[in-house]
Amino acid sequence: MGLFNLFGRKRINYEHKISSPDGRTVCLFALRQGHLTYSIEKDGKIVLKESRLGIKLMGEKSFGDNLTLVRLQEKTYDKSWETQWGEEHWIRNNYREAAFYLSEKTEDHRLLTIRFKVFNEGVAFRYEIPPQPKFRRLAILDELTEFRVDPHSSAWTIPAYQPDRYEYNYEKCSVYEIKKSVHTPLTIQTPNGFFISIHEAALYDYGSMTIKLNEWNALKSDITPLSDGTKAYVDLPFSTPWRTIFIHESAIGLITNRMLLNLNDPPTQDFSWVKPLKFMGIWWAMFVGEWTWAPGERHGATTEHAFEYIDACKRLGVHGLLIEGWNNGWEGDWLQNGAHSNFTEPMPDFDLPKISEYAQENNVELVGHHETVGFVDNYEKQMEDAYKYYAENGIHYIKSGYAGSMMTVYGQKEFHHSQIGVRHYQKALELAAKYHIMLIVHEPIKGTGTERTWPNMLTREGARGQEYEGGALDPSHACNLPFTRLLAGGMDYTSGIFDVTNVTKRLASTLARQLAYYVTIFSGAQMAADRPRFYEEVNPDAFKFIRDVPVSWEKTVPLLGEIGHYYIVARQERDSTNWFIGGVTDSDGRRVKINLDFLDKDTAYQAEIYRDALDAHYRDNQLGIIIETKDVTSESMLDIWLAPGGGFAIKISKK
Repeated sequence: MGLFNLFGRKRINYEHKISSPDGRTVCLFALRQGHLTYSIEKDGKIVLKESRLGIKLMGEKSFGDNLTLVRLQEKTYDKSWETQWGEEHWIRNNYREAAFYLSEKTEDHRLLTIRFKVFNEGVAFRYEIPPQPKFRRLAILDELTEFRVDPHSSAWTIPAYQPDRYEYNYEKCSVYEIKKSVHTPLTIQTPNGFFISIHEAALYDYGSMTIKLNEWNALKSDITPLSDGTKAYVDLPFSTPWRTIFIHESAIGLITNRMLLNLNDPPTQDFSWVKPLKFMGIWWAMFVGEWTWAPGERHGATTEHAFEYIDACKRLGVHGLLIEGWNNGWEGDWLQNGAHSNFTEPMPDFDLPKISEYAQENNVELVGHHETVGFVDNYEKQMEDAYKYYAENGIHYIKSGYAGSMMTVYGQKEFHHSQIGVRHYQKALELAAKYHIMLIVHEPIKGTGTERTWPNMLTREGARGQEYEGGALDPSHACNLPFTRLLAGGMDYTSGIFDVTNVTKRLASTLARQLAYYVTIFSGAQMAADRPRFYEEVNPDAFKFIRDVPVSWEKTVPLLGEIGHYYIVARQERDSTNWFIGGVTDSDGRRVKINLDFLDKDTAYQAEIYRDALDAHYRDNQLGIIIETKDVTSESMLDIWLAPGGGFAIKISKK
């Protein structure tokens, strides 16, 4: 039975179809006895069954009942735009839009608009609340938004409202088994052959959306609450973030969906100063216990060590250096002492002006560090002075952290992903832009495409990265990320560890896999996370790939992949003819054949291949790597072996 024939005509007050530009995806908006619903099909097959829409308000009746259509406005849009940096140089923004202007049939005559945009790649919608006849401010208790997928669909989930925020391993389950709220992007495989991802775009002044299963076995939005239980306080007029549903016939198809960026506005100020970065860090030495963040005999952030690392950056051809643990506040239990951290006072053994001067002399960008531990009260008091202090010392990049399980804001404990948390992250981003500073945010708010409007947001963490190596990660994790977390934007995975066999942080990875991450895991700021001596001593030939691989791309071409099992992608360097390919696998070894038909025809290329040795293994032969060179063309087929927990990296350049 077709999607649009499920309901008898006598129950329909109004319905309207919005089709994608290619006509394959159709969204049906309906008013059924005054109730708002929508449904989606693609190629005549159901993607989402009829799902409810609406907003629950404090002290008011819910928005979503007793409504009538006042006006319908439609348009078609098709234009490409240039990114400043990212996974694609040019992005096409092509959709059909319908805005439904609604009014209540009751005496209050409250007004509501539902705006839909239907792309070839999926559907987006949001609620727009204009000023009302009787009020100008609302307290939102909940959204009634549903995403009614087949409950027998498979889903890849991480739990919401947990102490480690987004930093959990993905688990595959049936949708009907989702008992508690989970984070988005929520990637789902339906029984009728679709891969979808539910997320949101343009999250600015609202609680982050999580997803839960309601009493009718339907997925429903669950907005992260404030400490008083409300979801958001909003001044009118107000628009919620876009609710987004990516729709593809294959998991690989999700990778290049650019709806999130297209649903955000272009920047309103000059960001020509924003530059992606590759950087090293006084960081991994702390994780393996060689140095400490806190002051003492093994303090890492000293003037002496900074000079050593700047010299190493120059030798290795890496143009950025992150220094953590430089400021006062790391003494004792720093997770508990975040309320006393000072972001303009270096420790006595760290001469910031002198280090900055030396870095500039050697063409190395310093990446400053602000670990707030979630004590937002303390941080916001100092934030402007701290950003100004960095700017005066020639520092244009900041890695910030919010490692506490909750934020402390106005004396209250708040979720990082609540409206208050979202507001803080945006405040920090806008203040950073004022001082021409780019951000690398750990324990962040999730990406929702806002880097289109604010390109100084270079990357986020927002998932388990390599600091969890040493037992908490297995090889499937990096094969889940491209189809889940990375759909929300770039991630600082802290790649490039060559000391893979260290007993303190033994990695579930081969050496070749560490190179692959620079291609498989996109980030506007890529870290070469290990200590310099391991790059120079373990395998300097392998480090050449890290030196060569760019941070920003002309185009991205996913090649092969299965969620949680393996992923292979090709990317062209921006403003260059060079291509790079990366691939990772789970704990099963596998052989793949890679078609190079994305290369220019009738052109000779040379491929530098960094691959696992035949006896490599993420447990007992992690350093087994083969580096070789081959002549290739667009007609070539590469046959590559990926060891268990392994990977490969390839640079292809014209001869």
